[in-house]
Amino acid sequence: MPARRFLLTGWGVVTTIALVLVVSACARSESPQWVHVRWVSDGDTVVLDDGRKIRYLGINTPEINHGSQQAQPFAFVAKRLNRKLVTGHRVRLEFGPKKKDRYGRVLAYLFLADGTFVNRELLARGYGYFYPTAIPGKRDNILLKTQRMAMAKKIGIWKKWREPGNGAGYIGNRWSRRFHLIGCRNGKKISRKHRRRFDTMWAAFTAGFAPAKGCIDGRLGWFVPQ
Repeated sequence: MPARRFLLTGWGVVTTIALVLVVSACARSESPQWVHVRWVSDGDTVVLDDGRKIRYLGINTPEINHGSQQAQPFAFVAKRLNRKLVTGHRVRLEFGPKKKDRYGRVLAYLFLADGTFVNRELLARGYGYFYPTAIPGKRDNILLKTQRMAMAKKIGIWKKWREPGNGAGYIGNRWSRRFHLIGCRNGKKISRKHRRRFDTMWAAFTAGFAPAKGCIDGRLGWFVPQ
């Protein structure tokens, strides 16, 4: 009997220690990560002092020039604002349900010590658009609300809005929250239950959908420089 009691007691101790270790590990993973930004790659990507490349979660900014690809309008304006906000500063990282993108970049929301939400600030100035993921992020609502405010003010990329005018409209995917040209091959693959029709690109952005890569080229003329 004493031996059995000892075994049960010993097992209880081991279980307790294991639980403490798990809780401790979870607490560490959920605790705020304060880091320093070494340099800014573009409007939505930075590199930290520890070498990690951070891709801003929930937003997309115009692309800067890469090789033969020309820079999109507002690309360098967005980069300059991003540099002004974070370069050399201590920032707090907050992660979403997906830790990395397909390029190995860490996906995160960034916050300055004064509470400034960097991802949101870029949208508030009109230098990017809401870029949701299939798994909703905890900051989606505030980011979409901020984009709508920028659209209403017609600032940044929304200032001289010009619909491509294809006449056919667009098809959105409720699951991925991307929209395609109505005749796009990838758009035709969307199941009926996930389809959502938009007459204009503006309406798709307002609803919280983002343009699908490959199907809709960012240089179609849906935003023009000031």
